[in-house]
Amino acid sequence: QVELAESGGGLVPAGGSLRLSCAGLARTVSLAIMAWYRQAPGKQRELVAVINSGGGTNYADAVKGRFTVSRDTAKNQVYLQMDNLQPEDTAVYYCNAYFLDTNSNYWGQGTQVTVSS
Repeated sequence: QVELAESGGGLVPAGGSLRLSCAGLARTVSLAIMAWYRQAPGKQRELVAVINSGGGTNYADAVKGRFTVSRDTAKNQVYLQMDNLQPEDTAVYYCNAYFLDTNSNYWGQGTQVTVSS
């Protein structure tokens, strides 16, 4: 069983910043494709950012230039630095780990991010 634990959510004004953290096991953070998703009320869950085991990253168009995903394998953590937050970024943010070798997908419990206008 893979356990992921997000933290760092909160309430910020528009233009503010937050850093989300996702804690996992060493194998998870080092070997899995790690991603951040978000789900706003009444909307489907959407991909925000991805970082693979080689450190390559990819972002949704809506967050490019504002969000940065990174990984610290020594601390078994994946981060999502979110700058210039806007009200439309309000959502529950979820950490995800995907293992290619077993086609296995794991989710954290989510952390709420609320941006006030």
